[in-house]
Amino acid sequence: MSSDSPVFPRIAVVGLGLIGGSIAFAARRAWPSTHVVAVDREAVLREAQARRAIDEGATDLAAIAGADLVVLAAPVRQNVALLRQAAPLVSPAAVITDVGGTKRSIVEAAGALRDRVTFVGGHPLSGGARGGFEFATAGLFARRPWIFTPDGPAAASAPAVERLSAFATGLGAHPTTMPAAEHDRLMAVISHLPQLAVTALMEIVGTTVGGPGLRMAGQGLIDTTRLASSPADVWRDICLTNADEIAHALDLLIERLSDVRNDLQRAEIIDSVFDHAAQWRAELMKGRD
Repeated sequence: MSSDSPVFPRIAVVGLGLIGGSIAFAARRAWPSTHVVAVDREAVLREAQARRAIDEGATDLAAIAGADLVVLAAPVRQNVALLRQAAPLVSPAAVITDVGGTKRSIVEAAGALRDRVTFVGGHPLSGGARGGFEFATAGLFARRPWIFTPDGPAAASAPAVERLSAFATGLGAHPTTMPAAEHDRLMAVISHLPQLAVTALMEIVGTTVGGPGLRMAGQGLIDTTRLASSPADVWRDICLTNADEIAHALDLLIERLSDVRNDLQRAEIIDSVFDHAAQWRAELMKGRD
């Protein structure tokens, strides 16, 4: 994509956290002529303008009027509410997407608005344990998947999906599409389960040994529990909007842990568990080292 031919000449980002802020940075880097408007709290907007992430900031959602692309980058349930509020404010030609970690709830909400807005659910698989604009960076999406879910009662036109895919590609990501239900089922296993497992692990370890015990811990515990610093507001909404799939994934983990507990004195079983896990870890890391 030519630097002087932005996919969306004017974009509005609602929520300048890690993902929203990084989209602003990345869009300005990819297409310097893109006009970036952001909606957030005044303190965040001041920081964003100081770092030259945005051209214009506002605390009122009305600022999205005139945008060619609106990116809803708040927690999942807030994005659903924002979508309903945004519908009467945007041009019929505008495209709206989101970046939430679950897709069924917002795709369903978009169905009721299909005659008023063009919406395509989105989820860039980028981020880190720490959220907030201070950690936003233009390179966050480099070589990372970006899932779009143009299905359901609000199924978007092919041109809208193509433009969003071109936008994600311009930001360095690898766009793909899948149904919202498939997305939520997959994320429950590869993202939501690990987060909750680590969160529970850190809570158990900290409660059991306290500060003195934690100071004896090595790098293994530090590496394993990195996700325990993740923001509660983001994950609360993910749990509430994907509870069924997450519960199923947790059941699988609980069942496996129960098996391991029962086999602690069976060396061949323990060896097998570690061998299988190491094989899947190697598969996970292919092309990432």
